[in-house]
Formats: sequence, C-alpha cells, structure tokens
Amino acid sequence: MPIDFYFMEVSAPCRAVMMTAKMIGVELNMKLTNLMAGDHMKPEFLAINPQHNVPTIDDDGFYLNESKAISAYLVNRYAKDDTLYPKDPKFRALVDQRLYFDMGVLYRRFGELYYPVMMNGATKLSETAKKQLSEAIDFLEGFLGSNKYAAGDRLTIADIALVSTVSTIEAVDKTHLENCPKILAWMETCKSEIVDYEECNQKGAEMFGQWANSSLSKLESA
Repeated sequence: MPIDFYFMEVSAPCRAVMMTAKMIGVELNMKLTNLMAGDHMKPEFLAINPQHNVPTIDDDGFYLNESKAISAYLVNRYAKDDTLYPKDPKFRALVDQRLYFDMGVLYRRFGELYYPVMMNGATKLSETAKKQLSEAIDFLEGFLGSNKYAAGDRLTIADIALVSTVSTIEAVDKTHLENCPKILAWMETCKSEIVDYEECNQKGAEMFGQWANSSLSKLESA
C-alpha cells in the first residue's frame, strides 16, 4: 500500500521526502495539506500529528513527522541497499551531521531572514539574519571542499535535504550563491542524479520563490 504523505509543495522539507521516496521507488499517496487554510489544525490531522506540521507520513498506522526522520526511515525500511543512508558508522555520522546542519543552521537561518517578512508582517529584512545566512552558505561551500557530495563520495539523503533548501534559497535570491562555485557544481550533480528532480523539487522551489518575491516586492515599493 502507498504511504499517506501530508505535504505542501512549497515546503523544502516536504520536497526532500518526495525526492527520497522517488529515489527508492516508494509510492506516496499525496495528501495536500494547506497550512494557510488551516488543514493542519483539523482534528483528524491532529490525531496523527499533534505538532501539526508537515511533512507527516502514515505508513499503515505508523505516524511520523520531521523530514530528516522520515527520509531515514524510508531508506532504512524500504531501500534495497544503504547507498542513500550508509550503515558505516563514520559515513553515517557525517550524513547525520549534514542533516542536522541543514535543519539547525542553514534552513533555520534562511527562515529567520525571510519568514518575518513573508508571514509576520516585518517591514524589512534583517541585516544580521542576512549575514548569518551568508555564513551558513559559506559553511556548506566548505563542507563540499574537494568532495562531489555533501558527506563523501556518493549522493545521500544529506544531499537531498540540502539541495531542497539551497534550491529554495536560489529561487528567492540567486545572489546568495554568486560566490559559491562548489555549491553550484554540486547542485548540478544533484539535479542530474535525483530521479524526477524537476517535478519533485524544482517546481516547488520556484513556487516558494514566487511567494517570497511577492512579499519582498511590497517592501521595495513601500
């Protein structure tokens, strides 16, 4: 049976799970959950996820939220091998570190820069938040170093999570990546290796970019 997947296409974490599922051939029963319309606060959704966030899965009564945990679960349970989430302790530790970096640093700082304007009525972007996002992007450029991938010599769920974030950053403002040749090269590698990348990720990233730039344009005309 397909796994029920509660999602919003504009959400980078949701898209990371979509790409992971596509890579390992897991079928998702897509359940669009419009947070702006309050779908996440309906009793039936709260019953499976009291945190009322997306992505969330229902795998035959097993409920799980948080995109990194979902992606790891899908690979551990359904993938034919451990390519995307290696069992080797050191390799897996690097993958985990990159996942935590995406969640706790890169994606968080991206949100701290743009979400106040997009969702909370802020009238300008924070210069401090902008510098902190730039620092986080520099960290990723350094992680790549001489590597082709974020955590070693092959594509993993760390790359999938990070590329969902970075493609969203790029869709909002390409200048964030203008001095990041390693990130740009890595993104092209991810695009070429992730199954149905355009449909699973780029489309949603561009939707988010349009939403963000609509909010930002109002600041510019104010």
